[in-house]
Amino acid sequence: MSNGMLPDYVSMAKPNPPANRAPWYKNTAPTYAGIFLWFVFWSQAPSGGGSEPGGVLGQGIGVALLGLVVAALLCHFLFYLVPGLLGMKTGLPLYVVGTSTYGTQGGFLMPGFMMGVLQFGWLGVNSYFASMALAPLFGGSAAAAKIIAVIWAIVAAFVGLKGIQYVAKVATFLPLIPLAILAILLAKTLGGIGDFNVDALVTAGTVEGGAIGGLSFFGVMALSITFVVGFFATAGAAGVDFGMNNKDEKDVQMGGLIGIALATIVSAGAAILIAAGAFGATGKYAMNPADAGFMGELLGSDGAGKTMMLLLAVAAFPPACFSSFIAANSFKTTLPKVNPFISVGVGTAVSIILAVTGWAGRAGAVFTVIGASFGPICGAMMVDYLLAGKKWAGPRAGWNLAGWISWVVGFIVGIAPLVGIANIPAAPLVAFIIGAVLYFILAKAGLEPKVLEMTAIAAPVESAPQETPAEDAAGD
Repeated sequence: MSNGMLPDYVSMAKPNPPANRAPWYKNTAPTYAGIFLWFVFWSQAPSGGGSEPGGVLGQGIGVALLGLVVAALLCHFLFYLVPGLLGMKTGLPLYVVGTSTYGTQGGFLMPGFMMGVLQFGWLGVNSYFASMALAPLFGGSAAAAKIIAVIWAIVAAFVGLKGIQYVAKVATFLPLIPLAILAILLAKTLGGIGDFNVDALVTAGTVEGGAIGGLSFFGVMALSITFVVGFFATAGAAGVDFGMNNKDEKDVQMGGLIGIALATIVSAGAAILIAAGAFGATGKYAMNPADAGFMGELLGSDGAGKTMMLLLAVAAFPPACFSSFIAANSFKTTLPKVNPFISVGVGTAVSIILAVTGWAGRAGAVFTVIGASFGPICGAMMVDYLLAGKKWAGPRAGWNLAGWISWVVGFIVGIAPLVGIANIPAAPLVAFIIGAVLYFILAKAGLEPKVLEMTAIAAPVESAPQETPAEDAAGD
């Protein structure tokens, strides 16, 4: 069929040429690592974002770390790898690649427009927590926090709008700050790990939170998966946008293994060991290693704790830029005729509202919504890719019911724990599995519409050429 049947955001898309791509260590890995070194993520790793006594440490340090490793590998292999390969092979962004799974009409909303909208939610979360950390420097008033949140969101949105090369530059060095802080806190608490007693921790947590008993082995594993995968799900689907900047499959794999799996294990693993070591040394129940009071007590100075909190807030800027970058890509692609400064500006205004009203402070609920929304998307995309012979099938006409039905069912399952419908363990992973299985069944049942031709767009990049000095310079 002619390109006249394709919507503008598909027909106007152009693949990113190999000459514009760069090695994994210059874009994918540092940007992803910056996300996982965000203190809002690793500070909640010991508790798993929940209130169960002992959190992920309820069965001991070994089980806590095992659950973390499993969750990190799931993020890489299930949620990131296929989107990354699709981006690398086609050179096209998520919002075009997604038209195979959801159709040219349905793809405008899913994952295109939804990705942009949710990322502005993330920008609001980032701005809120950064403003809370920085406000004490300006008197600590609520007004100061609101002003900081506004400025933070605007600057991050501008950097994200400029493109991945600017986000990667911002993300290159600032993540070293939380890494250094984690190393200092770990060095201070390492001696207490040998005295850690899981029964004492659960007892202390029971008194603290009012709940009874810690989690079982499978409960800890499920909590780890829910927390980590829920946090990562949108970034996994956004692997398409990272993949289109990678040169070959090795870059896609290495970018994920280092920037996602290893970064998750290092940051969250360190936080878990810090919480365990601090309890072993002091007997005080503390599940948030990034708390200014906790850090100050370890370092013997309230001022030192506040200084570290300030540094963590500054280092939170790359994840804010990452969210803005994904949102900008979404709106640039789905609304190609709208000035991106206008579309991104409107989204930034929503982020600011979420931050200044305090709604963005409910990070745990945000993680649940993200996992429920993008778990089934990643599952369906993986099956679509495999059914097409490990390549992009192309844009499908109208609405792909196989994708939409699988998403609706997967989303309901993923959101069930938050709204009290059912207590489903590892809900984001279950939502992924449901999305994958249902897409397979419905695709085999003939619910996939026909594929439309894209004659105006260059052929997909199945394998990029080896890097040359000229290409390397172009990728910098």
